[in-house]
Amino acid sequence: MLAGCSGLSGTGDKGYISGEGVPVEVAREDRDAPVDLSGTDLDGQDVDLAQLRGKPVVVNVWWSECPPCRVEQPDLNEAAAELGDDATFVGLNIRDSSADKALAFVRNFEVPYPSIYSPDGQALLSFAGTLNPRSIPSTVVLDAEGRVAASVQGRIPTTQTLLSLVEAAAADG
Repeated sequence: MLAGCSGLSGTGDKGYISGEGVPVEVAREDRDAPVDLSGTDLDGQDVDLAQLRGKPVVVNVWWSECPPCRVEQPDLNEAAAELGDDATFVGLNIRDSSADKALAFVRNFEVPYPSIYSPDGQALLSFAGTLNPRSIPSTVVLDAEGRVAASVQGRIPTTQTLLSLVEAAAADG
C-alpha cells in the first residue's frame, strides 16, 4: 500500500481539508493571468474582482461551519481594518446550504467586507492550480493587476503574516 505525505489535515467526514497555513508567495515574473471571478454577494450585490484592480485584493474562502474559519476571522477583520483603503477584502463563501447561514456568520463575527456566495464551490475554479478545492479556509492575495501574489491554504497564522503578504504584493507594483 502506498502512503502519501501532505501538509493538509483531514477532518473526518466533514468533506473538507484544513491546510497547514503556510504562506506561499509567487514572484512577480512567475504570476499567471489575472483572476477572473465575479458573483453575487450575500446581500445580492454584484462583485467583480476585475473592478477591484489597482490595489491588492485579499480573497478569503470560508464556510460558516468550519472551525478554523471561525478562529481566523478576527485576524482577517483586524487586517482589513489596519489596511483600510490600501487593500480590498472579499470573502468567498462555499458550502453553506443557505445564504442565511452565511449571513449569521457575518453578523456574529462582524465581517466588514462582502462575500461572494458560491454554495456549490464553482467560484473556486478561478483559483485552479493555486488552491485545493477542498481546503477551507484558504486565503489568496492578488496584486494590483489581479494576479495571484500569495496564498495560504488553511488558517492564516497571524494578522501580521497577512499584512506582510499584502504589503509585499503592493510593493511589486
